[in-house]
Parts: sequence; C-alpha cells; structure tokens
Amino acid sequence: MNKIILAIVFVLFCSVSLQAQAVQKFPNIINATYTVTGNIYRFDVTISSEYDSAQRYADAFRILDEDGVVYGIRELAHDHANEQPFTRSLSGVNIPDPINTLIIEGRDQKYGWGGETFLIKLIDN
Repeated sequence: MNKIILAIVFVLFCSVSLQAQAVQKFPNIINATYTVTGNIYRFDVTISSEYDSAQRYADAFRILDEDGVVYGIRELAHDHANEQPFTRSLSGVNIPDPINTLIIEGRDQKYGWGGETFLIKLIDN
C-alpha cells in the first residue's frame, strides 16, 4: 500500500513539474514592419505574451543587429492583458549603412530578454 501511495505522489509531482516547465517565460515577437526616411526607421512590432497581467507583463522590445548592437528600445509601462497580441511602435531609430538584417526581441519583467524573435531584412539599406 505504501508503494502505491508513493507512486501516486511521484506521478503527481512529475505532472506538476512538467506543467511548471511549460509556463511561457518570455513574450514572443510575432510580426514587425518598418518605414524609413533616410536612415531613420519606425518599427511597428506585434507582441504576444499570453501571461500578461498587472503582476507580470512584457515590458519592452528592442531592435538589434546580428552582432548584438542595440539600436533602440521601446519600454512598455503597463500590461496588455486585454489586448493580445498587441502592436506598438518605436520611431526615430537610426540604422547605419550597411546594416541590412535586424532582430527584434521582447523582454519579460521577471526573466529578461528572450522568447521568439523576429528577423527583419531591410531593403533600403
């Protein structure tokens, strides 16, 4: 009988542990577009963060190149729990020539930068 109870406890523990690992840690960047005048860009970025709440939410996204140089960060001051996915803009981003590939990445309040990124090719640079 003790072995059966121990086996049940073990199965329940494993189940809870697997569910905890499946929790989304980061926002995902699911789309991005841009407009450009000269080398000054405006990015419209669509983010999905299914866990968004007043207690924890996606609080920023950034534009960086493949070498990790950051060209701009948009801070997000509140949750978007009732607006998923949501789109926000970042204007005035100076991208120097000859950069032609950028990565857009989201940030979570608790875990930092990560999640699905979005790769964007610049045809004007």
